[in-house]
Amino acid sequence: MADPTQQPLRRELTVIGATAIVVANMIGTGIFTTTGFLAGDLGKPSLVVGIWVAGAIVALAGALSYAELGTNYPRSGGEYVYLREIWGPGWAFLSGWVSFFAGFAAPIAAAALAFSEYTAYFFPSLSIRLTPDDSFGGLLHLEAGRWVAILVVATFAVVNIFGLRLAARLQNLLTGLKLVVLGAFLLAAFTLGDGQVSHFAMNAARTSHHSLPAQFAVSLIFVMFAYSGWNAATYVAEEMKHPQRDLPRALVSGTLLVGLLYVALNVAFIYAVPLDSMKGVVRVGAQAASSLFGSRGGGFFAAVMSVGLLSCVSAMVIVGPRVYYAMAQDGCFFKDVARVHSRWGSPVWAIVYQTGASIVMILTGTFESLIYYIGFALILFAGLATLGVFRMRRRAGWKRLPSVSWCYPLVPGLFVAACAWMLLHTLVVQPRESLLGIATILCGALVYWARFRKSRNTTA
Repeated sequence: MADPTQQPLRRELTVIGATAIVVANMIGTGIFTTTGFLAGDLGKPSLVVGIWVAGAIVALAGALSYAELGTNYPRSGGEYVYLREIWGPGWAFLSGWVSFFAGFAAPIAAAALAFSEYTAYFFPSLSIRLTPDDSFGGLLHLEAGRWVAILVVATFAVVNIFGLRLAARLQNLLTGLKLVVLGAFLLAAFTLGDGQVSHFAMNAARTSHHSLPAQFAVSLIFVMFAYSGWNAATYVAEEMKHPQRDLPRALVSGTLLVGLLYVALNVAFIYAVPLDSMKGVVRVGAQAASSLFGSRGGGFFAAVMSVGLLSCVSAMVIVGPRVYYAMAQDGCFFKDVARVHSRWGSPVWAIVYQTGASIVMILTGTFESLIYYIGFALILFAGLATLGVFRMRRRAGWKRLPSVSWCYPLVPGLFVAACAWMLLHTLVVQPRESLLGIATILCGALVYWARFRKSRNTTA
């Protein structure tokens, strides 16, 4: 039997499969849960819709920049690979460290918890309080809905252990179903639904005490959480059949498709429900469907939206382990994580570690504060990776994408500037979550210095 640590990942992913991973990673927890928080923070329908447009522009700028990075470094691992090549192994380790906690384990937990919350439309006992009152890292919460969330995560982990081909087929099916039903929801909302155009003229009393410009920047964290996944195909580039050709296509087409869908969905949500009635609601999609179509129609779309959350969990369970796999190959993570199963061709231990971390977060649970924590840490490293485009374009032989070269440095500059704007305002408005993100990074730096930096120097 061949040494499992020496087997490469299999190139089985097509552009359609990669695009499906992007779409599935993006369409999930954020769009189904965050608009209710935005309603109270911003207070105006025009600002709620406008912030989703702004998020789409920022995400597209990031996707184009990452497409150029991925074309030059067509390896699995996403930011970890790019930061290693651009800024060195220390920054690469920190990006992978943050990805493990804030990039995948926490969002997987949040998506699984949101799935339980949507199923509570039919089974109220499964409802989970996903509010700021929950304490992240506090006592364990053992409600029935959390065990449903754990079962969901464990099921997709097992599917992924049996190989990417099976997982990708399931992913394509769930993503296709999600897109068809959301398209049907939009069509029915504006043709058959009992909505009111007058809702767009109804403002809501703001729950935020911060100025609108500052709150808009901080609320963009929520929106970028919903758009997170625009870079998902970069994490499986090594398993794509033609990464240099198909990776840019998957990133850009997936981001454009989801951006259009998100804006249309938020227009439908406001058409269905006045902004003031939407404030603080987690199951905003189910609320809108019930208002438009009555209890039966609302129940149908609530069920399908919960399937959409399953698709999101599935996609992140596929993508996350590839980051830890790439780290372990470089000696920057537990050695077992670099093992690829000889029969199934999957990074088994990477999947197991991620599943364990997600289960811990499900049992400790937060929602709003967790999103700020996730957003702060991930935006920082996405900005650093995109900043690398400016540095790497000076190198001979660098492959430049025409879409990034157009009006250069507009595309990467827009993304980096937006990241800096969000980070600065979040530090001021949400200091607790920002400091928690910084603490996570500092802990990662200590771990790298104490263990992995020395091991890399001795093996270099």
